Amino acid sequence: MSSPDRKLVLIVDDTPTNVAVVSGVLKDSFRTKVATNGEKALTIANSGEKPHLILLDVTMPGMDGYEVAQTLRNISSLNSIPIIAVTSYAMTGDREKSLAAGCSGYIEKPINPETFVSEIEQFLIPPPAT
Repeated sequence: MSSPDRKLVLIVDDTPTNVAVVSGVLKDSFRTKVATNGEKALTIANSGEKPHLILLDVTMPGMDGYEVAQTLRNISSLNSIPIIAVTSYAMTGDREKSLAAGCSGYIEKPINPETFVSEIEQFLIPPPAT
């Protein structure tokens, strides 16, 4: 699939190793943009081409992933973008907390490269109008 035909995924994670792993897994199937904090994620999502999907680390300094998800859900031009919480701190109730914050799904780290693309593809919808 040519580059412009591939869907855009916004990866939001403050850990460079995690960004590198996820970007590497997605590089053949998707175009990606990266935000290393919540504020930058909101700026990227709300400017230019809207992402088709957001992969969101929930544990970040400053604005955490839950707050980012809640903020995205309150912006009418962004509230239909699927958000998948991706976290290594899987504790009882985290999935429910992510869904309550506005996430569409939840994936635990470390990701499984063999199944990760198919896991996120189920959430893809057409992007909102720009």
